[in-house]
Amino acid sequence: MNKPGRVPHENSSGNSLNRGKLPHTVLVLGLVSFFNDFASDIVIPLIPILLATVLAAGPVALGLIEGVADAVASLIKLWSGRHSDVISGRRKGLAMTGYTLSNIARPLLGLAGSWPMVLVLRSIDRVGKGLRSAPRDALVADATPPGMHGHAFGYHRAMDNGGAVAGSLAAAAVLAWSGLSLTDVILWSAVPGFIAVLLLGVGVKEENKGEDHPGHAPAPVTLPPLRWSVLSLSMRRYLLVLMLFTFARASETFILLLGHQLGIGTIELLLLWSALNLCKAATSTWGGQLADSLGRGTLMMIGWTTFSISFLLLGMVEQSPGLWAVAIFYGLFAGMSEGAERAIISDYADPRERGTAFGWYHLMVGIAAIPAGLLFGSIWQFHSAALAFFFAGGLAACAALLLRMWAWPVRKSGTDNR
Repeated sequence: MNKPGRVPHENSSGNSLNRGKLPHTVLVLGLVSFFNDFASDIVIPLIPILLATVLAAGPVALGLIEGVADAVASLIKLWSGRHSDVISGRRKGLAMTGYTLSNIARPLLGLAGSWPMVLVLRSIDRVGKGLRSAPRDALVADATPPGMHGHAFGYHRAMDNGGAVAGSLAAAAVLAWSGLSLTDVILWSAVPGFIAVLLLGVGVKEENKGEDHPGHAPAPVTLPPLRWSVLSLSMRRYLLVLMLFTFARASETFILLLGHQLGIGTIELLLLWSALNLCKAATSTWGGQLADSLGRGTLMMIGWTTFSISFLLLGMVEQSPGLWAVAIFYGLFAGMSEGAERAIISDYADPRERGTAFGWYHLMVGIAAIPAGLLFGSIWQFHSAALAFFFAGGLAACAALLLRMWAWPVRKSGTDNR
């Protein structure tokens, strides 16, 4: 990892790089994420509805399921990212295994007969996510010139969110016009999931890194010890503040649970989920490009501040039009900052240790996932939904202030990262 000090950020040629064409590997990985999230978001928006109706479970169960699932994924992400560095950056195999596992487990959620079974299957799904995420993010960073990292991760998040739009719209259409049950719809999510795995298998080619002879396994590389103290001071500060923000960043499925509580029907909730992700997709690539030119910190502050405002407003929503308005506002600004959040990690990391760096990033987010989900769900169930959203909004504002005052990313030249 880089020594404490400045972030290796945009260079003098960054503006010209920002206007370049994204590499083939990044484009294909975007398509893989599109189809995987197509499959995933046929299922995810139906989970709170399934829990609240068929399985008679409340906000605490939802918080536990999402928190445990995210934590399981994040613990594995550190290992998978590190392992992809140890084997000389051969990351595709881990990504393939992860995508395959998720797309086997996820459709089986339609057959779950109790919320603990949902917890088990959701956790297996997230094990797959844990295996693939850090190596995949490192693949994106490996293939992209440094001055285009924000653009590349913004594009990737746009495709990810675009898949979520397609998946929720497909689920809404099928439920509205086909007569299929929730179980049938969830089972059919296996089709786009298989396409994602196939695209990764045939569309992404890795170079033979560290090999003297084609076909020989790459020799393991020696890396610094896997210890927190080895990370640069700047990266440790950023990860700690990001961890605090994660306590506020409750699962977006709670927005759907709020809509269900307000009496909104399943089809409209799926359309709401689609609109939210469409807004994120519409601004993700542009936001990533802005992060390359204006600075990562600026986009992070915009995203975190508007998250705080959005959750404070969600605490005051009482009718469907208000929920739609806040969800759209939230989606537009959340999409802008998604590329910057990951681009900062690639800025801090040595190229040989990108998998490890993204593993630490996902681990720190995951450590906060279980208490965050349980805390939000408990405040909701034992007090009110409004208080839960107010708490999250206030905590997000504190994280944004701490980012600006204590963990602000700076340019390589030492000037402020405006």
